[in-house]
Amino acid sequence: MEKKVESQVIYNGKIITVYKDKVECPNKKIATREIVRHHGGVGILVVVDDCIVLVKQFRYAYNKDTLEIPAGKLEKGEEVSLAGKRELEEETGYSCKDMRLINEIYPTTGYCDEIIHLYQAIDPFKVENPLEGDEDEFIDLIYMPIDEAYKKVINNEIHDSKTIIAIMKAYTDKYIK
Repeated sequence: MEKKVESQVIYNGKIITVYKDKVECPNKKIATREIVRHHGGVGILVVVDDCIVLVKQFRYAYNKDTLEIPAGKLEKGEEVSLAGKRELEEETGYSCKDMRLINEIYPTTGYCDEIIHLYQAIDPFKVENPLEGDEDEFIDLIYMPIDEAYKKVINNEIHDSKTIIAIMKAYTDKYIK
């Protein structure tokens, strides 16, 4: 195990804080670790009529549109399941009777402490007057058959890790009992 010896904040932003830490390694040598601290996020697998509900949106970091399950970041101290239902409604116009935890994902273990809480929506339903999403978010809703989504994962057409895991879960639920 490594022991923190020194810690310095490099950047403190709205979404992340970046630290440059010095640690003592098990061999007693000192090493540097640059760590991104993040409040985490939540993603929701929604299946409606054998289709996965996906959102298509432009991602600035990659300079392209991506296909993803509905998801969003957690505010500090926010309850995960409430955030999941909020994001689901804002991004898709759906809510659900319940949510079941699929897994907690560590998307970038080498330098970030983000945890994405991945849920499956149980008994999704359309909301009459859904919550409005973020004003800087432009989303297209895509209903993709589970088999087609699976093929897109296999053919390297979907790259988002939480979405890949959600699609594999839906495909497994459909074909492996």
